[in-house]
Amino acid sequence: MQEHCSRCGTLVRMKAEGVRARVRAEMTEEIKAVARRHLATDGANLSLRAVARDVGMASSAVYRYFASRDELLTALIIEAYDAVGAAAERAAESREDPFDRWLALSHAVREWALADPHQWALIYGSPVPGYQAPRDTVGPATRGTFVLGGILSDGVELGLLDASDETLPETVRQDLSALRELAFPNVPEPLLARGMGAWVLIFGAVSFELFGQFDTVLNDRRAFFDYQMRNAYAQITAGAAQSG
Repeated sequence: MQEHCSRCGTLVRMKAEGVRARVRAEMTEEIKAVARRHLATDGANLSLRAVARDVGMASSAVYRYFASRDELLTALIIEAYDAVGAAAERAAESREDPFDRWLALSHAVREWALADPHQWALIYGSPVPGYQAPRDTVGPATRGTFVLGGILSDGVELGLLDASDETLPETVRQDLSALRELAFPNVPEPLLARGMGAWVLIFGAVSFELFGQFDTVLNDRRAFFDYQMRNAYAQITAGAAQSG
């Protein structure tokens, strides 16, 4: 009997802990959802007090879920990086040829940004004053970069990409050598430099479009973006043509 009661008590405690964990997870998601809505109106100038008001709780209660505004911002930043990184991964995985993967990757990034411009602005817009991103953001932030690295690496293995004879400024070569050793061992530094240049072009082009720089210039922005991305890939492959 005593053993039975002990077992019942354990089950009750486990059930209660499960309920508390579920309620906490749901409330955490609600706080983040409200914070994302604030991003749409206030930019990254988040106020925990304003978020708490819209959630319907005392401002002090929010601190049970997020210790500070910066902790909440970090959670939103990580989710945004993971979302755009996942979009890039899915797009690249759906193609085999490096060029097709590059186009799919770049368009996936643009489409994600157009669908959620406020999250894009959070991670690729103006830095938030006083905010220092912790190392927790590094992994999510580099997901798309590793997709690009996979495209370059596969292109080398297939004999489609090679820039090993191209000259680079020595300091640039040193920086890229460290990156190559860390993550992309079979990608020559000159090819990595070209790939990174193309990668930067994606984000510059998307930011120009989202922040209104093309408003009085371009009507078919998707076509222009596609044109840019095709030219960017041509620059990536130019090293192979030169060294051949």
